[in-house]
Amino acid sequence: MSRPSVIRPAGLTLLLFAILVTVAAALWAGPAGAATVYTIRGAGNGHGVGMSQYGAYGMARKEFTYPKILAHYYRGAQLGPAPTDRTRVVLSEGVPAVEFSGAARVPGIRPLDPDRTYRAGATREGQVELRTSAGKLVRRFPAPLTVDGRGSPIRLLGPALNGVSDGEYRGALRLHPGSGGLTAINVVGLEDYLRGVVPSEVPASWPEETLKAQAVAARSYALATARAGGLFDQYPDQRSQVYKGVGGEAPESDAAIEATRGAVLLHRGATAITFFSSSSGGRTESAANAFNGRAYPYLRSVADRYDRISPHFRWFLSLSRAEMERRLGSLVKGRYEGIKVLERGDSPRILRAEVIGTEGRKSASGATLRAKLELRDSWASFGRIDTAAAGAVRALRSPASGRAPVGVLTGRVSPEPREGLIAIERRERRGWRRAMRAHADRRGAFRVSVDRPGRYRVRVGGSVGAAVQVGKR
Repeated sequence: MSRPSVIRPAGLTLLLFAILVTVAAALWAGPAGAATVYTIRGAGNGHGVGMSQYGAYGMARKEFTYPKILAHYYRGAQLGPAPTDRTRVVLSEGVPAVEFSGAARVPGIRPLDPDRTYRAGATREGQVELRTSAGKLVRRFPAPLTVDGRGSPIRLLGPALNGVSDGEYRGALRLHPGSGGLTAINVVGLEDYLRGVVPSEVPASWPEETLKAQAVAARSYALATARAGGLFDQYPDQRSQVYKGVGGEAPESDAAIEATRGAVLLHRGATAITFFSSSSGGRTESAANAFNGRAYPYLRSVADRYDRISPHFRWFLSLSRAEMERRLGSLVKGRYEGIKVLERGDSPRILRAEVIGTEGRKSASGATLRAKLELRDSWASFGRIDTAAAGAVRALRSPASGRAPVGVLTGRVSPEPREGLIAIERRERRGWRRAMRAHADRRGAFRVSVDRPGRYRVRVGGSVGAAVQVGKR
């Protein structure tokens, strides 16, 4: 039941108060405002399979070593030697020209000036034409063209796929002509590649054992997902793992990479695909419930108690019907009504759901809902907060009842709040402040008297309802 915000009368005034409340109930004005907000409560950040980076951070703070951290997330995988020592990372695709500096040679063919900027383009004959920045032709080379800095980094001018502009990269730059232009690939030693990956995936200020665990996971993932026979092995962004080259390196992560040099996780002799994500929300998901249903014995759902340190361990969204419809697009038939979860994974991540509209229902996977609704994770539940305001009471009141209400806030919360507890917030000059606490009934319904005019809203945990005006402005 809802609890009134006014002081309860006592003694002989109790009977009079009850009579006045009964009379007042018949004299409420009609609704002054009503609104619905659709709420999403979620956990975690990412796909939730394999190691959670915040969980590894929490474990390291509890003095777990990196082998124990890895053993927790990749059950049954064993540390072993890497089968190769280099990788190929695509930095740009299908561009008309590639500009670079720091190149000292075309290996085995021609020396270059590392202080000069060069511009490469594709010819109609499928060759790579190299010119100086002033436009002077250096030479036409058979494809692909490879340049390096004799041990020094090469600077790729302009933006790369990782969002870095004018970034420096160790190893060599390989240029492949194609129908859309040139593709620039960084051919780099595996350990140097990791130097640009590890501090791009987790802060270099994190504990050493976390950085070591991330180094082994990143090394294993790079080798296990290499594209045999293709032009390149890895993207420099979240399609593979984030790689920022020399500009992303840090001494702390360099030390962790060196301490785990050449170590990968193996399962039955093959390099394990060591998926990882930012935060699990407290439990990882089995690979069998993600990535097209392919199962990996070492990627099972495990409890992740130390992930609680993550700022995204729990999160909340409040969206209007219009915003839900905009994000869901064609998944909504008619007007949006809600989302019904049909199946969850080994963690509470959504596998199958239905989007309910006034003109029918449409099926959607958890991954689709996550992408469409721009959620941090598919571990989510859906609800709504309906709020309405009614006008002031036109009736006599007992002096013992305190200040007369100016209106009433009513509505319903779905799903029903834990223990029925809700908070009523009032808009002040410096933002929203809690005005009172109240209770919803077993159906989530609430009715709260308000003794000051203003803008009010309901908060349930981290979810907030729409603001409505109670009383005159």
